Amino acid sequence: MEKDNNYGDSWDSWVDEALAKLHSLKLLRSLRPINLSPQPHKNCEDDYQVFDEMQPWDRSSVEISISETTFHKWLLDIPSSGDEDISSNGVTDNKEANGGFKKLLLFSGNDYLGLSSHPTIARAVAKAAQEHGMGPRGSALICGYTNYHRLLESSLADLKKKEDCLLCPTGFSANMAVMVALGNIVSLLVAAEKPMKEDRIAIFSDALNHASIIDGIRLAERQHTVDVYVYRHCDMSHLSSLLSSCELKKKVVVTDSLFSMDGDFAPMIELVNLRERHGFLLVIDDAHGTFVCGKHGGGVAEEFNCDRQVDICIGTLSKAAGCHGGFIACSKKWKQLIQSRGRSFIFSTSSPVPIAAAAHAAVIVGKREGWRRKAIWNRVQEFRALTGIPITSPIISLIVGSEEKALKASRHLLKSGFHVTAIRPPTVPPNSCRLRVTLCATHTTDDLKKLTAALSCCINFQDISLCSSRGTARL
Repeated sequence: MEKDNNYGDSWDSWVDEALAKLHSLKLLRSLRPINLSPQPHKNCEDDYQVFDEMQPWDRSSVEISISETTFHKWLLDIPSSGDEDISSNGVTDNKEANGGFKKLLLFSGNDYLGLSSHPTIARAVAKAAQEHGMGPRGSALICGYTNYHRLLESSLADLKKKEDCLLCPTGFSANMAVMVALGNIVSLLVAAEKPMKEDRIAIFSDALNHASIIDGIRLAERQHTVDVYVYRHCDMSHLSSLLSSCELKKKVVVTDSLFSMDGDFAPMIELVNLRERHGFLLVIDDAHGTFVCGKHGGGVAEEFNCDRQVDICIGTLSKAAGCHGGFIACSKKWKQLIQSRGRSFIFSTSSPVPIAAAAHAAVIVGKREGWRRKAIWNRVQEFRALTGIPITSPIISLIVGSEEKALKASRHLLKSGFHVTAIRPPTVPPNSCRLRVTLCATHTTDDLKKLTAALSCCINFQDISLCSSRGTARL
């Protein structure tokens, strides 16, 4: 990949030095794919059937049902073990379920493009399962890495415009692996058991970053090799001040690209400008932007035309790809380092072969069926027009304040036929409980009209449109 001229070579040299140290200690780990025959598709994209518009099966990604027993327990907020509708032989017991099910329209999932029900992806997973079962089971460094995994990594690297990519079992483990590997760099570069203050790495983290980033940073802190600075959410003035006052040479800024609970974007252009000034390593978690944003689904960095300025892009295959797993798109050097020092990658069993085959099909379909991205952004515009709430993404955070109010609103929507859960502490701070509504490409305009009509009975849209995401809507 073409190197960004505004990015200094300090991080490149530090990574080179860390890799050399790993090599000398015989700790550098390699991925050796097991070739399964018959070979997976490589460049035959025409073999993957795609469609120009929504098909009947797409609706199964948003049309669901729950048993009457579960429905009534939810309405009464009665704790449930989740097994009340399953008989002793593991089959749904319709008598226990009072003889029926309640149909709901799902507005709380992360399957933004509706790909989880796509027949091309279903055929890919079925074909791989029939030919290989679940595939060789083991960690990627032992025997769990195959030509199917390698093909998926290559397609994701291409999507993210990066040299290479490393698959992880989940997006959570991907973030953990990156943060822990960062903490290991200092240990590899200095001879002393306890590094000097000036040798440490400064990690600057957005206050509303995902839990997996936070937990990864906490593990890195336990190595006593990093100093952590938390900047106010999307506040570039605060970040700039922290960067300017920090005397450490090795700096990393990590942020969600599209925040999962507030639905707002990180200020990518401002982050890139700060990167040019301070020479930090820019790491983004593009879990909710991948496939949703950008002309080709490359994510938030593609949307803001700053792919090259993002050094490491972490993502997931369990949201808009409709599959499962996580990935780290980066340079070959960073991949080598993370696969050698990222514990959550090293000590996890790799994804089953059928999952890798399905995810690769999802990458192809997600790129080629551009109508899905157009549809989801049309739904965003329609929700904005129907409610007057100035949303900027398919993630809509309707803050209602107390836990009681959030549960009351969720129950009202349940009665109206909508699956929208109340988000409560510890996921969000006290008194910022909310309804988290997510839009999907397979929702229709009529779906949105019905949803907003139900919402209008329990939420004052005008209050939300006038307040920031820190405000509280009046029930």
